[in-house]
Amino acid sequence: MRPQQLLEQERGYRDMECNCRKECLPCRANPQNHQGEVLSCKNSVEKCCNSGNEWASQKRHCSSLPFISESKECSIVQEQCCSNKLEEHYCSIGINIANEHEECDSHDISTCEAKFTKKCCYCCLLGKTAQVQGQSCEQSQLIGYQCGQVFRACCVKGQEGTEGSISDVPNKDQVKISDEEVDQEDPYLHDRCRGGGPCTQQCRDTGSSVVCSCFVGYQLLSDGVTCEDTNECITGMHNCGIGQTCVNTAGSFRCQRETSCGTGYELTEDNHCKDIDECETGTHNCLPDFICQNTPGSFRCRPKLQCMNGFIQDALGNCIDINECLSISMPCPVGQMCINTDGSYSCQRNVPNCGRGYHLNEEGTRCVDVDECSSPNQLCGDGHVCVNSPGSYRCDCRLGYYFDAISRTCIDVNECRRYPGRLCAHKCENTPGSYYCSCTMGFKLSTDGRLCDDLNECENNPCSQECANVYGSYQCYCRRGYQLSDIDGITCEDIDECALPTGGHICSYRCSNVPGSFQCTCPSPGYRLAPNARNCQDINECVAETHNCLFNETCFNIQGSFRCLSLECPENYRKSGDIGGLEKTDTIRCIKSCRPNDIKCMVDPVHTISHTVISLPTFKEFTKPEEIIFLRAITPVLPDNQADIIFDITEGNLRDSFDIVKRYMDGMTVGVVRQVKPIVGPFHAILKLEMNYVIKGIVSHRNIVNVHIFVSEYWF
Repeated sequence: MRPQQLLEQERGYRDMECNCRKECLPCRANPQNHQGEVLSCKNSVEKCCNSGNEWASQKRHCSSLPFISESKECSIVQEQCCSNKLEEHYCSIGINIANEHEECDSHDISTCEAKFTKKCCYCCLLGKTAQVQGQSCEQSQLIGYQCGQVFRACCVKGQEGTEGSISDVPNKDQVKISDEEVDQEDPYLHDRCRGGGPCTQQCRDTGSSVVCSCFVGYQLLSDGVTCEDTNECITGMHNCGIGQTCVNTAGSFRCQRETSCGTGYELTEDNHCKDIDECETGTHNCLPDFICQNTPGSFRCRPKLQCMNGFIQDALGNCIDINECLSISMPCPVGQMCINTDGSYSCQRNVPNCGRGYHLNEEGTRCVDVDECSSPNQLCGDGHVCVNSPGSYRCDCRLGYYFDAISRTCIDVNECRRYPGRLCAHKCENTPGSYYCSCTMGFKLSTDGRLCDDLNECENNPCSQECANVYGSYQCYCRRGYQLSDIDGITCEDIDECALPTGGHICSYRCSNVPGSFQCTCPSPGYRLAPNARNCQDINECVAETHNCLFNETCFNIQGSFRCLSLECPENYRKSGDIGGLEKTDTIRCIKSCRPNDIKCMVDPVHTISHTVISLPTFKEFTKPEEIIFLRAITPVLPDNQADIIFDITEGNLRDSFDIVKRYMDGMTVGVVRQVKPIVGPFHAILKLEMNYVIKGIVSHRNIVNVHIFVSEYWF
């Protein structure tokens, strides 16, 4: 037997059993029980299986398999046959590879083919090896059912004729065929599932035992052989929705509506409501002279005899005249009377007679009142009003007039004089037949025409800046920096703060008036405006490093500027830190430092030479001396401690503008340098000050301070 013949025995649906109603399930042919039904079921299964085989042959895959039927069983058959067809194809490739190349690993096999192709290739090689080694082909049952069939086919094929042909007729010279050779010719001879085996639905021979299984929708009973329908409605395995009832069927279930479809409809098997054609089924009650016409959910009986226009047919088919005068709304035009006739109607005109003060309407159907007051001729005199009445009219005095019995005329009523102070809030003026109210200035007439409301004059922007409404008037006021004009009382004029008597004290340097305010400015460069926007602050160029002093020069800040001074110590002196004896100054101090054996240097009484810089403003009001420098002297330790300290200005005191006085403060001797005369800057002077320690009339110790005084041209 060829491998292709063996593979065809492996199809999952080789045994069929039929349960035929409207659809066919995979089944086992049982002609004794089903007879004629078996053929139709078989054809249906074969059709589904052929569709799966064709798809596998053309596409070489089973994905996106188009189902040819809505039957769940047919879909299963299509899928199984498609899968089996692919197995046959790939397994045949594997067997051919084993027969042609005697090995399976050197061939490029895709992932999709590997599962079946390599398996059959290896199983075939095992069978060929067993044949070469003289082993029995029946040992293949230990390696699985499908692999065993391929193993046996390749093993048996190797034992055939040398040319590979299959001998169907035994030779006379051949030895009598044994039972083992018969088994090799028919590999399914000992298959216990042959013909369905003991199972009622599906059977599989594992070699050691027979395993029965059931189709989808069935369950295996405890005997392991019989299959019983699964009641999905009881087990809850159905998918019926709300308003549907589950109805169990053989191997499946269906969902049925809980509510009926109503009169004139019936429920179909696909759970839809279908109209009942009473005319076709003969369930109508139309008389012989009527024709049945089906309608959705009902029917109509249409008479065979048709009546003429103007007649209506009754239930028995008789033609009855229609009274159009009663059934039709206003069949005749207005002013005409309707008269019914046989099959139609007619209209007759009515002409009524109208009395004095009345006339016919435009339709000529009835009498209506004549409105004499609408006539262009004035029926009533001046001051009168015409009042129409049914069939007549009358003349009355108009509102605001009264009837004078003597003159028999209507005279105007002066309401302002008759009701003084009660009609208008402010002023009342009489008019013919009426009156009107008015208000005084600052008020407007209210919506009732009598009262007066305050007029908000500010809405019209009468003021140049700010406006405040007051009762009956308004008040203008100005923003800060402006004042109200004395001329018109509404214009705001700018206040020149710089020109006020106190304007000179507003800014420390210069005041500039701006609309509504003022601005202070400072001399430039060297000064900046203080945070209060009024005072001027000196810019310390030395700290801000905005000076241009050289590396060998020292920057000294002064009011409004800076000075670069190169102050070096003379010979035999060295620089020290701040002397600490000066206030509000920048100081360079030189201390005597004699070389050894320099007797002249040692006997020189000058101990320190200091340079300091001080900046002063031009005092605006100089009324008393201004103390500018304090020199604190420390008395040297001497045996008798009777040294006297003498302060003196030796150079630079031009016009005797400065002096120096001695004081005692906190146990110390202090020399106070004072400015005794006013100095108008800019001014620069160098004062040379001496502090002499005198003992018994001899100067034993001397400190020299050179003060560089810079007087600014400004008072700040």
